[in-house]
Formats: sequence, C-alpha cells, structure tokens
Amino acid sequence: MHKYAGILNAFAKKHILVIGDLILDQYVKGSVSRISPEAPVPVVLQEQVFYTPGGSANVANNLSSLGAKVTLVGRVGDDKEGELLKKVLAERHIRTEGVLTDKRVETILKTRIIAHHQQVVRVDRETVDDDPDNAFYRKTVAPFIKKNFNQFDAIIISDYGKGVIQSALVAEITAMCRQKNVPIVVDPKVEHLKFYGHITSVTPNRKETENALKSLEPDTRRGLGIGSTKLNSMKVIYEAGKGLLKYLGIESLLVTLGEDGMCLFEAGKEPHHIATRAREVFDVSGAGDTVISVFTLAIAAGATKRQAADIANHAAGIVVAKVGAASVTPEELVRSLKEDK
Repeated sequence: MHKYAGILNAFAKKHILVIGDLILDQYVKGSVSRISPEAPVPVVLQEQVFYTPGGSANVANNLSSLGAKVTLVGRVGDDKEGELLKKVLAERHIRTEGVLTDKRVETILKTRIIAHHQQVVRVDRETVDDDPDNAFYRKTVAPFIKKNFNQFDAIIISDYGKGVIQSALVAEITAMCRQKNVPIVVDPKVEHLKFYGHITSVTPNRKETENALKSLEPDTRRGLGIGSTKLNSMKVIYEAGKGLLKYLGIESLLVTLGEDGMCLFEAGKEPHHIATRAREVFDVSGAGDTVISVFTLAIAAGATKRQAADIANHAAGIVVAKVGAASVTPEELVRSLKEDK
C-alpha cells in the first residue's frame, strides 16, 4: 500500500461544506464543414449538449468524486437553469439543501461551443449582485450554516467574485471555525484579500498571487521583503510567498504554479516546493478546484499540510490530462500515489 492509504481511506467518512459562487456549465459539441454566408464565422452543426457543475459547484463535484459527503451553499436564480443545476448536483450525490434561490439574479450560465475538440466561443450569462445590505446572507445563508455547522469536518470558501462571498459571511464562518477548531480553506479573489484572516490556508494560482502582490502598496511590499510582483524564479516565489503569508496572518499559503508544481508556505517553517506530477497537459481548467478540494479533504482526514499538498499535487497531475473541468477518482489517486516511489 502507498504511504497515504490511511488518509485516503478516511475520505469517505468526512463531510465538507463548500460555500461560494455557483455556475452551470453548458457544452455544445459539434462539427464544422462550412463558413456562414452571413459573417466570416464557422457554422457549428450541433451534435451533443451536456451540462456540468461549474464554479464552486465543481469544487463540490471533486469532493463527491473522492467519496466525501458534500453540502453546497450558494445561490441560483428563480429559473430553469437553477433547477437544472440542482438536478446535475443531485445526480452527483451533492447535498443541495443549501443551494438557495435569489430572485434578484439569474443562475450563472457559461456556454462553450466546441467543434472538433476546439472551443470556438464561450458565451457567459450572469448577474452579479454584491448584496450590499447583506440581506440575502442574513436571511438565508447564515441561518442554514449555523443550523448545520456541527456536521462539517472542514469548510471551503470558493470565491469566484460573483457576489456570494461577502466580508460578513467570511467573518462569521471563520469565527465559528476557530471556536470549533474546524479547518477552513479559501480559493481567493484578490479584491477580497482582507476578508481572509484567521484561516487554515488560501490556494491562489500564480496569476492570482501576482495580482495580490500588485494590490499591496510598494512600501508594504518592501516591508515584507517582497522584491518583485512577477513570480519568474523560485527565489522570487519564496520571497513573495513568505511575505504574503505574513501580510495575511494565516496558517499557510499554497501557491499553484502550473508546470512548476506548487509551493507550500507555513508560518514558522521554510517554504516547501513540490514538482508537478503532470506528464501530459490537455486542459488546466478546473485544476485549482481539484487542488483545493483534495488539499482540504486530506487535512480533514488527518494529513499534515505538507502531506495534503503532496496528495493534491498528484490529483492536479491527473486532472490536467483530462479535457474540461474534470474530477479525480479514488482509484486514479491511489494509482498515482503508488507510482511515487
């Protein structure tokens, strides 16, 4: 057996709460044999249409694929796409009691037109409502989370910047997590960086980390020992990660670096770089969702942050070899870990 067998075996016993912005992904696949006479664009003959969970719903899908129990909290509009998203989630054994209807918005829909395995165009439909008076949060989201909080072994906040994640929500959830000693991990939006104090970890990618560094005042960066906002060498990555960890005042920071793997920063410890496991890269979409899912689930299952990052790195290597926002199965993860001698 591989060295993480006990951790992976505990996945199915864990219940994870995912909070964030829900998206319904629609794929329209077909073929092209001619150009439109109306404009110089290809005519796609539709052959297949299917739907998958997107945004925070894809995080929940990754957790469910690994056998964990998952409750999803977010909002949909009062529309057919919202009902369809709930149906897609239920088919994947994701609990949808926390998927709440907000009549002020439409369900976010991303439609990808694909011809001969090539994406031709993407059409987004979304209404972003920042809930300025926190009415939706106070009346619907907060009561649901408070009522069910004791069921959860870990919390993921998946912030796509579509209006669900507000400072009041983050403050209240982090306070509950501290009180109950429940791990809380955030996939961050740069604009909301100041929301994320007193948490277990944040998991930005390279570009998100660079944007976070740019959002700091130059004097602040210098005071933190951050010399550059461009993460183009491991020396700069180490400086930036240590400085950003100190600025945020959180337990750890896991920066995903694409082909350069990932780097874990923990308070009071030296940075830990993990080389990528990917052998082939077909599609990086959704890789961040896989990382935060596996990293959090592993911590909930008793892994150290370094062990959790290693397992998440294996999962990312598997998922980027698939097309679309895919997920990882326990069998695939076990196989990858056994290969790691």
